[in-house]
Amino acid sequence: MRINMADWEEYFSKQTPPANLEETRNAVSEFAASHRNAGRNIVLITSGGTAVPLENNTVRFIDNFSSGTRGSASAEHFLQQGYAVVFLYRQHSLQPFMRQISPEAILDIMDFKEDREGASHIQVDENRAPNLREVLKRYQEVQVMGTLLLVEFNTLSDYLFLLRTMAEVLGTMGPQIMFYLAAAVSDFYIPSDSMAEHKISSEGPLELNMQQVPKMLSPLVKLWARNAFVVSFKLETDVNIISKKAREALTKYNHQVVVSNILQTRKKTVVIVTPSQEMAIWMPDNELDLGKEIEAKIVVELIKMHQQFIGSSTIIMQGISPAK
Repeated sequence: MRINMADWEEYFSKQTPPANLEETRNAVSEFAASHRNAGRNIVLITSGGTAVPLENNTVRFIDNFSSGTRGSASAEHFLQQGYAVVFLYRQHSLQPFMRQISPEAILDIMDFKEDREGASHIQVDENRAPNLREVLKRYQEVQVMGTLLLVEFNTLSDYLFLLRTMAEVLGTMGPQIMFYLAAAVSDFYIPSDSMAEHKISSEGPLELNMQQVPKMLSPLVKLWARNAFVVSFKLETDVNIISKKAREALTKYNHQVVVSNILQTRKKTVVIVTPSQEMAIWMPDNELDLGKEIEAKIVVELIKMHQQFIGSSTIIMQGISPAK
């Protein structure tokens, strides 16, 4: 299949890369090499929304609503299943483990105490944060093992540059790499050379001429990480078209999985779509009431598929035709 490289290559040629691009490349390369040498599978999770600046000296921007709930929750569950996780997340969106404590409540769960000698200390009220002990235990285990690498982005351009760089690094490491592309990526942008240099005047109506963001899934699958296991997400508001859209994406990009969900029920029901099957995953109300998360079930099923993919890829690389 011929790849139309003009769109995405032109995009990168006209946008400014983030200042930390090479630093991130080195960090991801070192992290991934270490964990592959240790025999761990690695998942790159993208999470949160993307901001589209309206000026080069940005004051205003267009944003989307994603807070990073699915990505951050999924990261924790992948870590529990023994994966090393590269977490590419939007600035100020939810992070693994940190998501369990609301920033607004952090001061409410702590008390300032002084003893009789005048020494002061801080005491945590676990009754106000009943999951804190378990969350802290799991977080410290991950810190000791070094299985979580956090990489932050803000704008759409930063995200796309970082995604390409990470894919190029991880793409050399074979089928043991999974891409879990849960970030909500903006569909439109304003090229740098078309943006106002300074704050847009507020006089009169505002007219914007935006261009469509090139679909980076195509070069990721076909060029940057050809041997990786790739999971994309499809969010729709119309239940009648979601399955069709998911299958169209699989056909167009030739990757392994689409996790499809409807906006209004995304925390309760998803459908995992592959070229050969559709698997519905849902959360009964009693499980939701107990604080269980649909991401735990999603991750378990995807890991099963990833293991099958690794096995099939190993057979093919050894020159043996898989059994039919």
